[in-house]
Amino acid sequence: MDLPAGTRNYSYADDMTIFRTRTQKLMLVGLFIMLLAIPLWMNRTWLGLVNLMGITIIAATGLNILTGYCGQLSIGHAGFIAVGAYTSAVLTSRLEMPFLVGLLGGGVLAGLVGVIFGIPSLRVKGFYLAISTIAAFFIIIWVITHWDSVTGGFMGMSVPLASIGPIVFKSEESQFFLIMGITVLCIFFAKNLARTRVGRAFVAIRDNDLAAEVMGINLFRYKLTAFFIGCFMAGIAGSLRAHYTGFLSYEFFTLTDSILFIGIIIIGGLGTTLGPILGVVFIKLLDHLLTHWLVPLIEGKHILPAGFASGITPMVFGLAIILFLILEPRGIAHRWQLFKASYRLWPFSY
Repeated sequence: MDLPAGTRNYSYADDMTIFRTRTQKLMLVGLFIMLLAIPLWMNRTWLGLVNLMGITIIAATGLNILTGYCGQLSIGHAGFIAVGAYTSAVLTSRLEMPFLVGLLGGGVLAGLVGVIFGIPSLRVKGFYLAISTIAAFFIIIWVITHWDSVTGGFMGMSVPLASIGPIVFKSEESQFFLIMGITVLCIFFAKNLARTRVGRAFVAIRDNDLAAEVMGINLFRYKLTAFFIGCFMAGIAGSLRAHYTGFLSYEFFTLTDSILFIGIIIIGGLGTTLGPILGVVFIKLLDHLLTHWLVPLIEGKHILPAGFASGITPMVFGLAIILFLILEPRGIAHRWQLFKASYRLWPFSY
């Protein structure tokens, strides 16, 4: 990483430190203060949007570990989110277990399901692996809709509010602190994972799996590890979403969402910790702008024929992904790196 003049790495521990300088540490403190202050000045509409951003960032970070770092293309991510959501809902509502048990249980079961469907990754990759993950999505949704006695089937099921001991997270403000706290932990975990031996093995497999195997990297073990971690985070995101919305239906998890997650990490920047955050913020703000401003304006002014306005949002999303693939294939995170280099913003180097 770039460092300001006069700053040197004198040990391996110094080189691995994320926040080196006093400026960087002060900025970290400022970021936490800003997060704590957000519920004080933001209205419920925007606070709800930020909460959904946090949940989506966790899921996108998991997919980024699987696809961005390890190179295992998955287009069934929404299915693994559904596994985490329904597992947590069943544990907390039907078995009356604590929220934290449901949260971790949802993550673990989603990770194990991801490992099962990740087994073909040893033999197939690229487009063929993507097809197998799509098959996983449809299998998961079929189980959810037909296991009526557990999941509620097509009728769905209600989910209790998240709680830790006597603290019940029932307002947007309280849920904000819960969601953002878990989001920060997941981002911190992903940042450190990328700098470990496991993270370097992921990158080696992504760049050239044959060369990685020659160097002694166990492809099967590391690919399944990537599937477990990525799907574990998807399960955590699913659990948070279930307790945030208070109700679950199979209609909440679509193949379109899985494709959109791929678009999010492409727009944000594959293989970077910052990428999923920037991608989610970009997509969610764009969706809010289109849904609450542009589409009502077009429908009110009758600018387009009836029915066209409702299709503008997915059309714009698709156009945005295409433009990023053509103009900035390395995502917003790469553009941010170029901006820092151009203006010598060394405090932001990490």
